[in-house]
Order: sequence, then structure tokens, then C-alpha cells
Amino acid sequence: MYKVFVNEKKLLLSKQSENLEKTLSYESFTTLEIALDLLENTSVSGLNVYGENIDEIWAEFQKLFRIIEAAGGIVSNANRDILFIKRLGKWDLPKGKMEKGESREESAVREIEEETGLKDVELVSFINTTYHIYIERNGDKILKCTHWFEMNYHGEDTSRPQTEEGITEVAWKNDTQIEEEVFPNTFKNIKLILKEFWSNRTK
Repeated sequence: MYKVFVNEKKLLLSKQSENLEKTLSYESFTTLEIALDLLENTSVSGLNVYGENIDEIWAEFQKLFRIIEAAGGIVSNANRDILFIKRLGKWDLPKGKMEKGESREESAVREIEEETGLKDVELVSFINTTYHIYIERNGDKILKCTHWFEMNYHGEDTSRPQTEEGITEVAWKNDTQIEEEVFPNTFKNIKLILKEFWSNRTK
């Protein structure tokens, strides 16, 4: 199953039909084009394309886009607070585009250290990948695949925003602050990865 966000609307690609506002049985490449058109140009807020061969559906879906890979992390301190950045007025997790020759892990650590000013973050484990779609100024349709890692930080708090990247604030937030301050003012894929992280952390 793949969850992709299109203008903050959910597109679910799955084997079985799921209970979303609209469902389409996968028949061909055209099914995916119709699905995107509905999400981009109508009031439909959630759409499910389903079919038995999910790998084929996903491969066909990716052909619609230029793919950009990014990596980032959920960084926890000794108090189990999580590190956030604020950019363009929204709370986000530190992340960024992978550079040529980098592994996902190397990219995640580099981006976190660049965007937040921390040094020597400890990479723990891979969490999951989130997907969202956007259109660049030149009209290119982009599928951004962000690979998320759990990380710890136990050093001196040297956090500071990377202002040249449009980051205005770096802050540690506890679970209550995340629910009350971050969730009302962030992106759906950030909520998705945080909730997955929480569910694994409490096991």
C-alpha cells in the first residue's frame, strides 16, 4: 500500500478497495491520470486506486513524475522531546534532497545538522518513506520520496535555524506541544510519520 499526498489530499494505492471518498479499480495507466485529475481539479479529498498487482500500479504511477529523493529524521533528546523546524510559517521535520553519491542515512544526518545546527546526531533506525506531489515553476510534476529515520541527540543544544534555507525557528517539542501546536500547523505526511514513530516507540 502506498499513501501519496496531492495538495494535502490523500491518494491511496492498494490491493483491496479502501473506504475513501472515491474508489477506482485499476485498469490501465489512464486510471491513474483520472485519479490525479480528480484530486487536483475537484473537491474530492481522498481517493483510492486498487488492483491486485500493486507493484505494477506503483511502477506505472511513478512514470507520471520526475522523482526527487530526500531524507530526514525524527530527532529525540534525553527528555523524548522531538526537534522541529519552522519554514514558511509551518512546522516541519528537518529534511532535504539527497545529493549524488549519498546514502539515505548520510543524507538524513547531513540535512539535520545543516538545517538545525546540531552536531553528531545518532542515527538509530529507518522508520518509513512518505510521498507527496507538487508542481515546479517550470511545470514539471514532482513525486518527492522522503526517507525518514529515527535519531537521538544527547549533546549540548546548539540548535539554530538555517536562515538561508528559509528556516525561521528550531524548537524541541514534547508530545503535548506536538498535538496542540505542531499538528494544527503542519503537513499531513508529517503527521503520518510522527504517528507511525509514536506507535513504534510505545511498543
